[in-house]
Amino acid sequence: CTWISPSHFSFPQWYLLPPGVCNLLNPAAIYANNEISLGDVEIYGFDYDYTLAQYSNVLHSMIFNTARDILIEQFKYPEGLAKYDYIPGFAIRGLHYDVQKSLLMKIDAFHYVQLGTAYRGLKPVPDEEVIELYGGTQHIPLYQMSDFYGKGPSLKQFMDIFSLPEMTLLSSVIDYFITHGIEFDQVHLYKDISDAIKDVHVKGVMYKWIEKDLEKYILHGDEIYAVLNRLVNHNKKLFLITNSPFSFVDKGMKHMVGKNWRDLFDMVIVQADKPNFFTDRRKPFRKLDDKGSLQWDKINQLEKGKIYKEGNLFDFLRLTGWRGSKVLYFGDHLYSDLADLMLRHGWRTGAIVPELETEIRIINTEQYMHSLTWQQALTGLLERMQMYQDAESKQVLLEWMKERQEIRSLTKNLFNPQFGSIFRTFHNPTYFSRRLVRFSDIYMASISCLLNYDVNFTFYPRRTPLQHEAPLWMDQLCTGCMKTPFLEEMVHIR
Repeated sequence: CTWISPSHFSFPQWYLLPPGVCNLLNPAAIYANNEISLGDVEIYGFDYDYTLAQYSNVLHSMIFNTARDILIEQFKYPEGLAKYDYIPGFAIRGLHYDVQKSLLMKIDAFHYVQLGTAYRGLKPVPDEEVIELYGGTQHIPLYQMSDFYGKGPSLKQFMDIFSLPEMTLLSSVIDYFITHGIEFDQVHLYKDISDAIKDVHVKGVMYKWIEKDLEKYILHGDEIYAVLNRLVNHNKKLFLITNSPFSFVDKGMKHMVGKNWRDLFDMVIVQADKPNFFTDRRKPFRKLDDKGSLQWDKINQLEKGKIYKEGNLFDFLRLTGWRGSKVLYFGDHLYSDLADLMLRHGWRTGAIVPELETEIRIINTEQYMHSLTWQQALTGLLERMQMYQDAESKQVLLEWMKERQEIRSLTKNLFNPQFGSIFRTFHNPTYFSRRLVRFSDIYMASISCLLNYDVNFTFYPRRTPLQHEAPLWMDQLCTGCMKTPFLEEMVHIR
């Protein structure tokens, strides 16, 4: 057998691409994990932040700066931290943080750390050190990973979009301490930063920024009105369950939808304390008047146009009778918004994933498609040719492995130089993707994607092949075994 390096094939890499393979994906499409007919949905529910209200990335810098200043002024952290600014694009959603090891990293659906994506502070940790830290493996045991809501005994998963400035601040503070040789307690540091970030939200600082300049911070408001108005015109019932306070939601909804926005909703529930709202039966509903003041009377019914605070899902179900698959609820947080509703209560769920738009645009580029196709071709060659163990063959296999790794790194960097795509490691789905598939029937970049579909549209998930259903690799599928010069002689080993 005469070996030929892939780099010296007589056909270019694009020869492996089927016609029209690029630009197949639509960033404004809705993608289905589970078959669902909108015609069966009678009631639509929504979260507010990053679901109805999409925010500008300018907000991340302000959250970072304010939490950083809280650390310095209130927690007495070194003033040198003031030199650190927010780094847009440093982190991605879905990362895990090992508190005891001060490691921020991406983990796949099988609990393996993606090598090259582990950071301590702002610097990558060598692969060898990561493997040594976890006892000679890349695998994180299940008991360490996380509980139902992404918080394990030593690992925390950052699942919402507001966590991007938190991850960047965490990495910046660790970078400062390491650079200056300052010893620190990992547990206290993590808690202090979490508390500082929480203060920005709980104390209403972030709400005040947004309320002062709604035009600057809230995106796509006109599209939200179009979605809600269309649903109401087709006799759908609407409700809102959010953790945000009424005055904040009211100002934002008036900006996006108009002063009569409440007329569109059958129920509005604020400061719901999700995910506890879905599991804890103890908190009763309280009514707010039009000015947002609490009322004292007992709630025996949920009235259209009224505002309610706190409460719990069990009372909500009892008072409304809205159960099962006739309800579709949208949210951006897979744990806090969607998990309980799908697994415990049988509601249909829609995940809002703003990153989807950018990732699909990258997937549609020729650079990505060429890299992915060539990577798949090389992987197929390695699998089929690995039985040849003479010296020349081994050398070629090593060259292919090296080229494959280079292409994998290149493909990862197209999405994010530090951590890659939020949906994939080099080849496996990420842990984030695993939860996305588990907790959502459909997912999309924004609520406005609903405008692209009829209100009775049925979403059918693609039948993606299981491993035993897809025995061929990309080079075999795209060119046919007989078209590649080396496989003509090697076809018998398929």
